[in-house]
Amino acid sequence: MAIRQIVQIGEPVLRKKAKKVEKIDEKIIQLLEDMTDTMYEADGVGLAAPQVGILKRVVVIDIGEGLIEFINPEIVETSGEYIDDEGCLSVVGESGAVKRPYYVKVRAFDRNGQLFEIEGEELLARAFCHEIDHLEGVLFVDKIEK
Repeated sequence: MAIRQIVQIGEPVLRKKAKKVEKIDEKIIQLLEDMTDTMYEADGVGLAAPQVGILKRVVVIDIGEGLIEFINPEIVETSGEYIDDEGCLSVVGESGAVKRPYYVKVRAFDRNGQLFEIEGEELLARAFCHEIDHLEGVLFVDKIEK
């Protein structure tokens, strides 16, 4: 396990689309573990692989209810909407109001290659959307309400 450097806004990797994980191997497991350590060290609630310079579809989230690891996550259902302030470990010192779905269902694989679905509301739904946006090269600053 290791703390990785978090890439900051302006670095091209943050604007690229992450690649699908084809095989869950030791490198992916190590990436999950390093990302988790990095997220906790930075006092974040989520981290996507592009934020540590890796263009893979891997995300970790913990809003205080326990760690969730996602490999190849995809949003399969949303409903409602609400606006709240957001920040990002890759955009230090900036925050803004972003409209997100109130409810989100995500389908992904875990580190054992098992497909699962998870639902979230409010902050958890926001974290799902925020981190999955990173996999598409989208940052929250692109979505700040004017």
